[in-house]
Amino acid sequence: MEKILSDLGELLLKAVPTFLLVGLLYVYLRWMFFGPLERVLEKRRQATEGARKLAEETFAKAAQSTAQYEAALRAARAEIYQEQEQARRRFEQELGAAVQEAKRGAAEQIEESARRLAAEVAEAKRGLALQAASLAARMVERVLARRAA
Repeated sequence: MEKILSDLGELLLKAVPTFLLVGLLYVYLRWMFFGPLERVLEKRRQATEGARKLAEETFAKAAQSTAQYEAALRAARAEIYQEQEQARRRFEQELGAAVQEAKRGAAEQIEESARRLAAEVAEAKRGLALQAASLAARMVERVLARRAA
């Protein structure tokens, strides 16, 4: 066992320079390679984060602008619909007024025609009454003329 311990001690003594070289290599690589690599990676991460944040902010602004545009568009459509509705109501009122005016005109024409017709009927009745009296007088004369003959 003492031989094993002695061989093991000798092996460890020979391995100390290797451990030292590996330690020095670790420190050297850490200082020369991994340190700058970590700094570059950190800068890259920050740049990526910044670009992502900028993209998110831009997207949020675009969404807000889109929402404002859509709201303005809805308001404009609503205003147009109101104007169309008002124009339609005005048209209906004008049409109703024109219909009423036409009805009034037609009623006046009907009344005028009725007055003329009544006047013509009265004139015709007067004419017929005169003709009837004239015919009656002629008939009486003929009847009397036949009796006298």
